Amino acid sequence: MRTTIRLNDELLQTAKQHALATQRTLTQLIQDALVSLLEKERSAASPRTVELPTFKGDGTYPGIDINSNASLRDCMELSE
Repeated sequence: MRTTIRLNDELLQTAKQHALATQRTLTQLIQDALVSLLEKERSAASPRTVELPTFKGDGTYPGIDINSNASLRDCMELSE
């Protein structure tokens, strides 16, 4: 489909140079930029959520303090 857009001269010149440097046509550059912008805005507007499974349990084993690295390390060394 053909359409007309108006760009200021400096932006158009910069876009043409970038298209040439990246071996694309100006049309391809504009299409790539629009797709990128739309994907970015779509993902920012509705962040993807992931459902993670949860499990019920009895908690930790006796003597393990999950807030202490040293306690966890000691328990792991004992189990080896």
